[in-house]
Parts: sequence; C-alpha cells; structure tokens
Amino acid sequence: MTGSGEDWLSDGLNVTGADSGLWVSGVDYIAGWREARVAADRLNRALLGLGFELSAVRAVASTNEDGRGVVRLAGWPDAVDRLAQVLEARSDRDGGAV
Repeated sequence: MTGSGEDWLSDGLNVTGADSGLWVSGVDYIAGWREARVAADRLNRALLGLGFELSAVRAVASTNEDGRGVVRLAGWPDAVDRLAQVLEARSDRDGGAV
C-alpha cells in the first residue's frame, strides 16, 4: 500500500514504539504481521477514499511481543481529529452501529 509516493513510510511520522526492537526467539512474528498488514492496507485504502493523505494519517502493521498482529493508527493530531469527526458523523447517522 502506498500513499503519496513510495516514501510514505518515512515522511516524518514516527510509527515505532518503545518496544519495537524486542524479539523473542521461536515466535512467528511474520504470520501476525501479514495478518495485520492486510487489515492495515484495507484501512489505508479507506482513508485514501475519504480524502486523507497517508502522510498525515495511516494504519501501520505491527506485532505484539507474542507475535499477534496489531494495527496501529499513526497520524498528525489534526488529521486524526478530522478522522474522529468522520467516524462520529457516521455513528450519529447510523445510531452507533458498525
């Protein structure tokens, strides 16, 4: 999944956590990451469809310490605020149903 060019992952948003360098021998991190990547790509396509730039807000695939897939939302506060407004408007319109 790409955003505004091939360098969208290195556009200034720090998406690594404090524990991003911890790896446990024997844990299959790749399987969890692949599952998270599919979900993150889908969310990124939805964000693009809503007019967001992935350089401002995006979903990032990761894993936890057990190798389970995790999708993190990384973004500039103003873009995340706009996304929250979109979600709140949808929730109000649909009575909170997802």
